[in-house]
Amino acid sequence: MELLDSWIASFASFVWGLPLLVLLIGGGLYLLILSKFLPFRYLGHAIQVLRGKYDDPNDPGQISHFQALATALSATVGMGNIAGVAVAISIGGPGAVFWMWVSAIVGMSTKFFTSTLAIMYRGKDSAGELQGGPMYFIREGLGVKWKPLAVMFSICGLIGAFPIFNVNQLTQAINDILLKPNGVDVGLGSNIIIALILVALTSVVILGGLKRIGKTASRLVPSMVVLYFVLVVIILVVNMNEVPKYFLMIFTDAFEANHMKGEAVFGGVLGALIIHGIRRGAFSNEAGIGTAPMAHGAAKTDEPVREGLVAMLGPAIDTLVVCTLTALAILVTGVWQTTEANGVSLTASAFNNAIPSIGSYLLLLCIAIFSISSLFSYSYYGTKCMSYLFGADKKHYYNYFYIASIVIGATTSLSMMINLIDGVFALMAIPTMTATIILAPKVVKEIKSYTSRLNSGN
Repeated sequence: MELLDSWIASFASFVWGLPLLVLLIGGGLYLLILSKFLPFRYLGHAIQVLRGKYDDPNDPGQISHFQALATALSATVGMGNIAGVAVAISIGGPGAVFWMWVSAIVGMSTKFFTSTLAIMYRGKDSAGELQGGPMYFIREGLGVKWKPLAVMFSICGLIGAFPIFNVNQLTQAINDILLKPNGVDVGLGSNIIIALILVALTSVVILGGLKRIGKTASRLVPSMVVLYFVLVVIILVVNMNEVPKYFLMIFTDAFEANHMKGEAVFGGVLGALIIHGIRRGAFSNEAGIGTAPMAHGAAKTDEPVREGLVAMLGPAIDTLVVCTLTALAILVTGVWQTTEANGVSLTASAFNNAIPSIGSYLLLLCIAIFSISSLFSYSYYGTKCMSYLFGADKKHYYNYFYIASIVIGATTSLSMMINLIDGVFALMAIPTMTATIILAPKVVKEIKSYTSRLNSGN
């Protein structure tokens, strides 16, 4: 297992090199400039679309704008924001948060383009059902000769959609917050019991298909984001004197890299910090990876730009808001310097420090809801990839592999899980970003057409 762990870590480091960094951040900046900063100019309009002002039940698609965003957010607002930020700070220090922000701001434009394309170039699966996502906009937008890129995305998506990191961290949270403090021996047996409970809960929802996933996510996610927000505000109020110091440190440490642990990259620790922060940011908001366009591609709309505008709210919510809240909670309580804990255990230490006795239990409630809702969304992404590769009649088989992977996630190490998912996410980004950059001028044309219709009142 140690050899496998080392091999997967080397693979993740290799694929997350300078070329991918240029593709994700450089590509995102190119899209931002090309769109003349549209994601920020139309923020108010995006919120109106999300609230249902332009909904038409007769539009093609399966779920509403809000359900599409909730489904995408249920995959991203979760362990990437709670455990992922803790991993970022424990390795990179406060400065890692700044580079996560950079990833999110650029990611808003990337998500706008990828999700607009998911509606512009919807294709039909083998059952004749309308579908969206990178594999379809590659095939429909670029033509058959680009199909190998669509296949590459789908193969990597089969692995990337496995919930092993979420399950791993949820199991760790249950062990550290609930079982160990109450004198319960934890080990392989207890982990398998947790896994089997998760299997039962997940099966009920995912075997019901996308509409059940969308409805469940749209009910669970908003309430948990509000609860999590309230809890972190309490922590920040308790440690109010520390907030300005650490908020400033996020900016200063981003360029000094005083707390970066690990090997130097590009001749210095700053290079390592930038890559680390952007990796964790990409894991948090998945902009450019290509998962969210699969959810947004199922939205009921015939206006691609509208769905792109809704999608761009994702990185703002999950990275700029939720990740920042988690980061400040960890920093102001000082636990990032006083404990060796990593991942979700570090976040739990922060909550327990500021809200003794009940803080960690309330965090566990948020973690459980975020993680379980993530399980629903990722299963949908995996079945979409399976359907594209092997036909719609075979997609249900993916759920059985998916359910089995829950047991694997509950019984393996954090480092192996995070490196495996990091690695395949990187490989998914290559076809997604390549196709998006090539098709970007067509999106710009669609933007002009949409804004002129909007201004004329049509």
